[in-house]
Amino acid sequence: MGTHQGLSEADAKKRLAALSLGAIGVVYGDIGTSPLYTLQTTLSHDGMRPTPESIYGVLSLIFWAQIIVVSLKYVLFIMRADNKGEGGIMALMALALRGVGGQPKLRWLLAIIGIFGASLFYGDGVITPAISVLSAVEGVKVAAPGLAHWVVPVTAVILFFLFALQRHGTERVGRLFGPVMVIWFITIALLGVRMILTEPQVLYALNPYHGLHFFMVHGAQGFVALGGVVLALTGAEALYADMGHFGKRPIRLAWFNFVLPALVLNYFGQGALLLHEPTAIDNPFFKTVPQVLLYPMIGLATVATVIASQAVISGAFSMTREAMSLGYSMRMPVVHTSREMSGQIFVPWINAFLLVMVLVAVLGFRSSDSLSAAYGIAVTGTMTITTVLALFVARHQWGWRVPVLLIVGATLLIIDISFFAANLIKVEFGGWFPLVLGLGVFIIMTTWRRGRELVVREIKQGGLALSPFIDNITEHPPLRVPGTAVFLTANQHSVPHALLHNLKHNKVLHERNVMLTVEMLEMPVVDVGERIHLSPLGSDFYSLELRFGFAEDPNIPLALSKCAKSGLPFDLMDTTFFLSRENIVADKRRPGMALWRDRLFAFMSRNALPATAFFQIPGNRLIELGTQLEI
Repeated sequence: MGTHQGLSEADAKKRLAALSLGAIGVVYGDIGTSPLYTLQTTLSHDGMRPTPESIYGVLSLIFWAQIIVVSLKYVLFIMRADNKGEGGIMALMALALRGVGGQPKLRWLLAIIGIFGASLFYGDGVITPAISVLSAVEGVKVAAPGLAHWVVPVTAVILFFLFALQRHGTERVGRLFGPVMVIWFITIALLGVRMILTEPQVLYALNPYHGLHFFMVHGAQGFVALGGVVLALTGAEALYADMGHFGKRPIRLAWFNFVLPALVLNYFGQGALLLHEPTAIDNPFFKTVPQVLLYPMIGLATVATVIASQAVISGAFSMTREAMSLGYSMRMPVVHTSREMSGQIFVPWINAFLLVMVLVAVLGFRSSDSLSAAYGIAVTGTMTITTVLALFVARHQWGWRVPVLLIVGATLLIIDISFFAANLIKVEFGGWFPLVLGLGVFIIMTTWRRGRELVVREIKQGGLALSPFIDNITEHPPLRVPGTAVFLTANQHSVPHALLHNLKHNKVLHERNVMLTVEMLEMPVVDVGERIHLSPLGSDFYSLELRFGFAEDPNIPLALSKCAKSGLPFDLMDTTFFLSRENIVADKRRPGMALWRDRLFAFMSRNALPATAFFQIPGNRLIELGTQLEI
C-alpha cells in the first residue's frame, strides 16, 4: 500500500502489519479451516484408499492447486482487477461491463454470467458455515465416540447463535479474529511439522510428478478426486472480495509469508500421519493432535470455523448491497453496525434467509463428509466465472494482446473447468443443493432487473414531454407557492406523474421545481466532482442528476445540501419531495416477461423497501402519489 501521506515510515509499517493481521482473521478464515476436511474427503471417496501412491498424488495436487489457483491466479492476477480498490464478483462484473462499452449483446452476456456467479456465491454462503462448523464439532467423535449423536444438535445451536449475533455487527468480534486465526495457523503448522518429522519422505509430494502420476495411474478415479482437492481452495474468492477492506499488499503479504506455509505444513503433516497409519483416514486432522490437547483443539477449531463462516456471511451482506445499487436486487433494509467502517453492514432479510438454508443443510446432510459433495460446485462455478470476467478486463481495460490472453486464459480455464466438471459428477449426491439455491437467486435477480426495465419503459412511453410542458407553464402560469418541490423521476424528458397529479388536484406549482434522477454507476465510489449534474430548464424548473457508486449509501438530503456550489441552494425545511409509487399489475396481454415472472416482480415490488427509505428522504418532507402500471 506504500507509505501513506502524512504517515511516517514506522507508522506506515505498523498500519501494514495491522491490516495484514486483520486480513489473516477475516480473509483467510475459510481457506484456513479447509484442512479440517479436505484430505479426509479426497482420500476416502469413490473407492479411493490412502496408499502411499495416492497420498503423494493428492498432496501434490493440493500443493500445486494452491500455488497455481490461489497464488498465481487470485493473489497475483485477479487482484489486479480492482474497481477503484473494490473487489468481488459484482465489482468485477461492473469493471468488465465498463470495458466493453457500447456492445449491448456482449454487455448482456457478461451481466448474465456475472449474476449467475453472484448467485452461486449465496450457495457458498450457505454451505461454508454448515460444513466448517460441522467438521470442527465432529472432532468430538475422535475424543469421545459415544457423543457422536450430539454433533448435529450442537452445530445447529452454534450456527443459530452465530446468525443471531450478526445484528450487533462484527466490529468488536473482528478485533479478536486476527489474533485467534494467528493462533490457529501457528497451531496447525506445528501439528504438521510434528508429523512431518516422523515421516519426512512425505515432502517428496512437493514434486509435481506425483500429481501427474496420480492421474496416469487412477484415470477417471483421479479426475473424480479433483472434486475433493478443490476443497483446499475454498475461500480463494474471499481474497478478492475483501480487497476493499484491507488492500492488496496486506492480503498478499499475509498469504505468502504466513497462511500458505501453515496450510502446506498441515496438509503434509496429515499425509505423514496417513503414511504411517492409513486407518486414521476417518479424521486425519484431529488424529494429528496429541490426546491431551484434543479438547482445546476442538474448541479452537470451532472458533476458527465460526470466524470462517463470518467472512462469508459478511461477504453476502456486502454483495447484496452492491446488487441493490446496480439494480439486480429489490431494495432491502441495510443496518450499519459500525460508525467508522461503512463496509460493516447487516442485512436482516439476507441473514434470515442464510440462517434457514444453513440449518436445512446441516439437518439434511448431517455430516461434513456428505456436505462436501454439495460444496465444490458453488465454489468452482464462481471461480470459472471470475476467470472469464477477469479475461475481459485484461483485454478491454489493460490492453493485453490476444496471444497472451489466449495462453493465460486457456491455462486458467482448463484448470477451473476441470475442477467444475469433477464436481458436476456429485450433483446427485448433494451438488444439486447449491445449484438449486443459485438458480433460485439467479431467477430473482434477473426478474427484478428486467421488471425495472419494463417499468421504466412504461413510464417513458406514457409520460408527457417536459419541454413543451414548461413552455406552456410559462405562457399560462398557474398559482405558484413558496418553497421547492423535488420530483423523483426515472426520465428527465417527461413530466413526472407526481407533478401532474399535484397540478391537477391542488391547482398550484411550487416556486422552484426540481426533476431529480438518481443514477447508480458501475464504480464503487463516485468522485465529488462527478456527484452532481445540474441544468436549468427555464421558469424555475431544474434538471438534477445525482450519481452514486455501488458501494455507497445514496443519501439524497446530504447530496442536496452540496448543491449550493452548483448554483441551487436547498433549505430542507422548505423543500417537499414528491414521489410516484408504482402499483405493479401483471397483465398477460402485454409483451414483457412470462406471467409468473410478472407476478413475482409485482410481489417483490410490493415488499421492497420504499425508494424514499433507501435514499434516506425524511418522511415528514414527503408526499407519495400512487400510480398503476401494467407490465
